[in-house]
Amino acid sequence: MTRLGLKKRQLRKAASRALTPAAHRAMKSDSASDHSEASDPSEHRWTFLTNHAHVLLLLARNPSMILREVAALVGITERAVQRIIADLEGEGFIVRERVGRQNHYRILRERKLRHAVEVHRTIGDLLRIIDSK
Repeated sequence: MTRLGLKKRQLRKAASRALTPAAHRAMKSDSASDHSEASDPSEHRWTFLTNHAHVLLLLARNPSMILREVAALVGITERAVQRIIADLEGEGFIVRERVGRQNHYRILRERKLRHAVEVHRTIGDLLRIIDSK
């Protein structure tokens, strides 16, 4: 197997570990069915959620996820993930805890969202919406 093929396989494994069982089933059924829309996220110019939201969502699903895996799944550099983590930690949305040689991220789900349009909602509300069936 080529290096590129191995890398893709590793990323798929990381992605499947990060997804909830329901999201994993939905992803599998989406890829199995025939869609006229573009189903590859890399084909889209924009998404509804920011990279900050994507990082937060992945860490909520797997609090011990390695930042390199987060970067690969979000589609940004590892350094960008580090900056996002620093932003989220600095604003009090996550707490970084050291567990042995690895970081573990605790999401403070009761924190309010920042924009005036959604300030009446919490991080926990957002995560529940995204991870619901």
